[in-house]
Amino acid sequence: MKNPPKIKVCGMRDKQNICAIANLKPDYMGFIFYANSARYVGVDFPMEDICNLSASIKRTGVFVNASEQEIAKAVAKYELQAVQLHGNESVELCLMVKQMGVEVIKAFSVDKAFDFFEVKPYTEVCDYYLFDTKTKKYGGSGHKFDWKILDKYDNNKPIFLSGGITNEDVEEIKKLDHLNIYALDINSKFEIKPAYKDVELVSSFVKQIRDAS
Repeated sequence: MKNPPKIKVCGMRDKQNICAIANLKPDYMGFIFYANSARYVGVDFPMEDICNLSASIKRTGVFVNASEQEIAKAVAKYELQAVQLHGNESVELCLMVKQMGVEVIKAFSVDKAFDFFEVKPYTEVCDYYLFDTKTKKYGGSGHKFDWKILDKYDNNKPIFLSGGITNEDVEEIKKLDHLNIYALDINSKFEIKPAYKDVELVSSFVKQIRDAS
């Protein structure tokens, strides 16, 4: 790896755990604003728990089929710098979110039948694609898809790679140098319980990825 990918730690909620993970200096930290997720931050999540993060960590809100109003309210309240749209959001909604002045990460659920033509309409309305494993739920499954499928992707837009990534995957990730991977999104495989990360596991992953350069 000439330039190691960025690292996004997603599904955070506990204040002390947020601080501990922040000390590892991930590039992005994700907070889930989707009520059906086991990692949902809830309606009364303290603003300071997110806003006090270092400026070097991009505060990322994860939404699933939310309205423009819901997203705008969270962006303003929590001073979000990035929004991940993890549902079936339209091109029009993505554009509206982009006009809020945040990075837009549009997620797509991938299986062996995935047609990369599906991403084309979103080219101009998002900054990154995120490829996650297709399941009945919207992410956080801990399951990995076959990364060989990504050889069919044209690499025109940088991507976040997500879906069941573990420390044991670092050597395989190093072999994906031909792909336009901007960031790695880690979540459930690094948890002690939903929304509570194992700091040692995350620390090991961050070190391995960053030392790979």
